[in-house]
Amino acid sequence: MTAIFKREFKAYFTTPVGYIVLAAFYFFLGLYFYIVYSAGSPQIPVINIQMSTVATFLMPIITMRLMSEDRRQKIDQALITAPVKLSSIVFGKFFAAFAVYALCFAPTVIFEIIVASKVSVNVLSYLYSLLGMLLLGGALIAIGMFISCLTESPAISAILTLVINILVLYMSNFASMISVPEGSETFFGKIWEKIVSAFVVFIEKAGFIAAVSDFADSVFSVSDVVYFVSIIAVFVFLSVRSLEKRRWS
Repeated sequence: MTAIFKREFKAYFTTPVGYIVLAAFYFFLGLYFYIVYSAGSPQIPVINIQMSTVATFLMPIITMRLMSEDRRQKIDQALITAPVKLSSIVFGKFFAAFAVYALCFAPTVIFEIIVASKVSVNVLSYLYSLLGMLLLGGALIAIGMFISCLTESPAISAILTLVINILVLYMSNFASMISVPEGSETFFGKIWEKIVSAFVVFIEKAGFIAAVSDFADSVFSVSDVVYFVSIIAVFVFLSVRSLEKRRWS
């Protein structure tokens, strides 16, 4: 896994991809900090959570090459038939992408020090918001990596990842667009009302932005942590299964 991690992490910075991602993220991160700090409300946890939208659009750039590039260059067979565990390959690539994503938040440490030099800060609140964003990033990376397993075109992988990222992140916002039927007197009408109502509640809770918001409010919720870890575990498992299917095909 270590060799795969080093190879993939180095690949981000032997091409413009890593520099583009970091430059774009740092630009918006600095812009948010300037706006909030100038307004007299230097809340770094809020700035962290606001970067979820930027992460949504930059994540496809980070994940689009993870698996599809090997297939496009026809070196994937050598990799998946090597005497290494497929899980080691997947985790090596996952942690390489995650390391690049984690570097995106390095300036927030400086921002927190700047704010701490002026006013009293709640370090735990900052760390909790950072944890939320790292968990969000991990989930988006796992999803993007699985999509990258399904195609040999990085461009198609990036487009599909972006669409799915938008859907899963803002799923809870779509709930307001669904009208729940009410007042039905028939048996099937009442059943349909309960089904639609349960579906609306589900998408309200399943949206990533709803879970991330709790981290911004410094509300510790084990369920939110377990939710993101479960998403990561599921899509990492699916990526391993995808490679295993190709190994034996």
